[in-house]
Amino acid sequence: MLPSAQSLIAELDREAPITRRVLERVPADRFDWQPHPKSLTAGQLAQHIAATPGNVARLLNADGLDLSTRRFEYPPSEGPAALLATFDASIAAAREALRGFDDARASEPWRMTLGDREVVAMPRINVMRTIGLNHWYHHRGELVVYLRLLDVPVPIVYGRSADESPFS
Repeated sequence: MLPSAQSLIAELDREAPITRRVLERVPADRFDWQPHPKSLTAGQLAQHIAATPGNVARLLNADGLDLSTRRFEYPPSEGPAALLATFDASIAAAREALRGFDDARASEPWRMTLGDREVVAMPRINVMRTIGLNHWYHHRGELVVYLRLLDVPVPIVYGRSADESPFS
C-alpha cells in the first residue's frame, strides 16, 4: 500500500470518532431544522457527512464525475440509528478503497467535468484528500454550528469546546 494512502487511513481513523461524536449530537426531533432556507436541514447535512467517505471511495473507482449528469440531492437521514449505520459503512468503504491504492492506482488521473469542459483533474489519492477529507471537515464544522444554534452542547472536536474540555 502506498505510504500516502496509509497516512490517509490513519487520518480517517483519527477523525472518524470526532465526526461520530458530532453526528450523535444531532437531536432526533430536529432533523428537519434548517438555519436558513438556502441551507440543508440538519438531517440532510448529517446524512451527507455520514455518507461522504464512502461516496468518495466509490468516486475513486470511477474515472471521474460529469457534473452535468449528476443531480445533487441531499436526502435526510431516516433517524439516529440509520445515520450511524450509514457512517460506519461509509468509513469502512473509504478504508477499503484506500487499502487498494498502490503507486500506479493512486497517481492515475481522475477528472471532474461539466459536460465537455474539464473542471478539475488530479491524481486519485488527491481526490480522497480534497473531496473525501477536506470537504468532510468543512461540513462537519457546519454541523457544529447547527448544534450551537440548536442549543445542543457542542462536543470536543479539537481541543475544548465551550461545552466540554478534555483538560478538566
